[in-house]
Amino acid sequence: MNEYFKKNGGSILQKVDNVKIFSKDELKKITKNNSEVLGQGGFGKVYKGTLGDNTIVAVKTSIEVNEARKDDFTNEVIIQSQMMHNNIIKLLGCCLEVDVPMLVYEFAANGNLQDILHGDGNIPLPLHLRLDIAIESAEGLRYMHSSTNRTIRHGDVKPANILLTDKFIPKISDIGTSKLLTVDKDFTMFVKSDVYSFGVVLLELISRKPTIYGENCSLIIEFQQSYDKENSGRMMFDKDIEIEEDILILEEIGRLAMECLKEKVEERPDMKEVAERLVMLRRSRKGGQGSYSISPQNFEEISIEGTPKSFGAEISESSNAAVSAPATPAN
Repeated sequence: MNEYFKKNGGSILQKVDNVKIFSKDELKKITKNNSEVLGQGGFGKVYKGTLGDNTIVAVKTSIEVNEARKDDFTNEVIIQSQMMHNNIIKLLGCCLEVDVPMLVYEFAANGNLQDILHGDGNIPLPLHLRLDIAIESAEGLRYMHSSTNRTIRHGDVKPANILLTDKFIPKISDIGTSKLLTVDKDFTMFVKSDVYSFGVVLLELISRKPTIYGENCSLIIEFQQSYDKENSGRMMFDKDIEIEEDILILEEIGRLAMECLKEKVEERPDMKEVAERLVMLRRSRKGGQGSYSISPQNFEEISIEGTPKSFGAEISESSNAAVSAPATPAN
């Protein structure tokens, strides 16, 4: 048995139902000897691969390994393998025959939200699509926080870690940074850090500005000052979606984001409330209602699972979309 296989927890992971153990030779064939790089950074590289059934996958490799965290790797893989949600990137398997384990994930053809929002492509993003991305990302985090038999904090929620499929379905990624929390009286305080980070994502979605922009301007501070002075975030909204009939919707999204960013952790909503309020805004917008106020004291309890799916909500069973420049969503 390969020494790395044993060191990387192979004897345990080969018994996990939802994780396929790939050999080093199999991954060489799948990635065609790492011939196509999908992305890279300080963490390592991600390669495009194709399985035997023509399913396209992403193979993640790390440049180096933190020896102190090797013992955590097995638990992290098991946790990821148990997360079954349309808005969380699916771990398909891993290769343990190398010093630094390689992870095989489902493929997201449109890259990450960071590049879509702030990259050079200037891809049109209508408000209904931004709402869909916000809602479904919130659903993924809600699932991590409260819909599994364990509470999981992501710990690094940001647009770069929200991947988008060919149909612009968002997938929460980089689950390896997540923390498994003991369910006690304090666990809700820890997951509220994800709520704060998601509030920043909401601001980026409605402004199409990064957290630091212009001449060292802070997106959070600029929004806060706008609401403090004018009780409105209008001056910060992306001009491409700032049409008169959607101003109230944008204002409510902005106010919800500011609630997520409250300094006192206990005053922030949880992800369940965030997702439900966003769903209500989508319903109101579709129904053309005149009032969009969804403050915590008057929003109703609703079931997200029961809401009709909108653009991009039908998940494709096939992951074999070709890699290309991000597609232009329908208006």
